[in-house]
Amino acid sequence: MTYREARVYLDEMSKYGSVLGLDTIRGLLRELGNPQDDLKFIHIAGTNGKGSVLAYTSMILSEAGYRIGRYVSPTVVSYLERIQVDAEWISEEDFAELTEKVRNAIARLEAAGETLPTVFEIETAIAFLYFKKVKCDLVVLEAGLGGELDATNIIRNTVCAVFASISRDHLGILGNTLEEIAENKAGIIKPGCTVISAQQKDSVSCILRSRAEKYGCSYVQAEPELANVEKEDYHGIYFSYKEFQALHTVMAGKNQIGNAVTALEVIRTLRQIGYKISGDAVKRGMERTQWPGRFSCIGESPVFIMDGAHNEDAALKLRESVEAYFPGRRLIGIMGVFRDKEYEKIAQTMGPLMSVVYAVDLPDEKRGLPAEELAEVLGKYCSCVKRPDVSGRHQAVDCAVQAALLEAGKEDVILAFGSLSYLHWVKDAYDKAVW
Repeated sequence: MTYREARVYLDEMSKYGSVLGLDTIRGLLRELGNPQDDLKFIHIAGTNGKGSVLAYTSMILSEAGYRIGRYVSPTVVSYLERIQVDAEWISEEDFAELTEKVRNAIARLEAAGETLPTVFEIETAIAFLYFKKVKCDLVVLEAGLGGELDATNIIRNTVCAVFASISRDHLGILGNTLEEIAENKAGIIKPGCTVISAQQKDSVSCILRSRAEKYGCSYVQAEPELANVEKEDYHGIYFSYKEFQALHTVMAGKNQIGNAVTALEVIRTLRQIGYKISGDAVKRGMERTQWPGRFSCIGESPVFIMDGAHNEDAALKLRESVEAYFPGRRLIGIMGVFRDKEYEKIAQTMGPLMSVVYAVDLPDEKRGLPAEELAEVLGKYCSCVKRPDVSGRHQAVDCAVQAALLEAGKEDVILAFGSLSYLHWVKDAYDKAVW
């Protein structure tokens, strides 16, 4: 099987959609020899910031000399980005080889009348096989949807269960209230692990603490108020936190201190249980961490920022960052979003800041909110809403980026926001426009 054939196979399997539950992946992994049982995990759940917490944690541990697997979704730059070891993507050759192994296992299950796995379950199985093959010391694992019934929760050997900021998202799937969503995400807590949480709303903290106590787990709460921020702008942050002094991250945004100190609490916990992680490794790892699509600056004159603000909480953080970093600057927006997101709340939060905003169709026609509907919503909050006049969905983002660049003066700021997974189309369009 070639890499291209592997991707075609996965596209074909995508017709089975997304199903929460562990029975199917349990059967698949059993057929593959349960590779996950030979690995140790830092399991991360949350609504906003879990990718950043993963990036900080895994990079610091790699700098400390450990072989660290990363499993993330969605991706921004490349499909292969979702499976990494020490920040290096899985190769096309390894991906194809392991996909073929999983495909053969699925064929045996199908012959036995078993339920076929979803694409996410297949990708998760491929990741576990790869991390076992290369003998990872730890795997930093991002939950896909929720926690308790997410395919990643098939793991047993959880060293740390980590929670980034939890807010309302995927309503009706994970629950109808913040507390129901928190209960779902708390399902990643395993007996005996250490639970580490970002600062949460009181009701969420109560749920996480209660679950930790039930399973005999220590509970650690990050304390962003103890971070001493020395300098901050859209290029990054210089700060100190507890015993970690003179740190620098190129990750910008008003939410990043919270993400960074949550990761540092993971590192503190690992130190306490015997992992050797020097102060220099923490500094190097923090400084080397990059995570596309999280208040990422991809251009100057005009400044061009991409941010995956896909729900109300993320939009509020984005607004806070924009107001802090660019006071008085003219803002030009590009927004594309999946229809299952809180697009009205995002528009209400960001629309009033914009001089003009472009509503775009996303390439994913099944999930994307049509630009016509998005423009109607944005029109309630911004006086100038435009929609690229193109026939193809893939061209919409290109045209919006080109139009925004023509519209902007050198001192203006262009801000592309909305669903994270469309931002790679924005980056590609920007690269084509400026070159």
